[in-house]
Amino acid sequence: QVTLVESGGGLVQAGSSLRLSCAVSGSSIILNAMNWYRQTPGKPRELVASISTSGNTIYGDSVKGRFTISRDVAKNILYLEMTDLMPEDTAVYFCHRSKYGTTLSRLTEYDYWGQGTQVTVSL
Repeated sequence: QVTLVESGGGLVQAGSSLRLSCAVSGSSIILNAMNWYRQTPGKPRELVASISTSGNTIYGDSVKGRFTISRDVAKNILYLEMTDLMPEDTAVYFCHRSKYGTTLSRLTEYDYWGQGTQVTVSL
């Protein structure tokens, strides 16, 4: 059984930084594309960042230059380093393991999701 557990969310002021972590068990994070999504009430989940099995990364337009996705294969942890946070970054952030190895793959019933961690950015 694969489980994903996020941590690191919190309440911060605009301009601050946070690092989210996603501890994965049951599977090595290098075997699948790993993603960060975020969601706010009434809106669909938005892809924030993605890293493929080969290490290629992509970012949503709204976070390019501010967020960095990375992974520690030895610890089996996925990270999202967020800098220069803005109030519009406020959301629940979810860690996601794709069935596939490449970025921008379609979602499937075989994907795994974490429970989410709340990030709130105040003015």
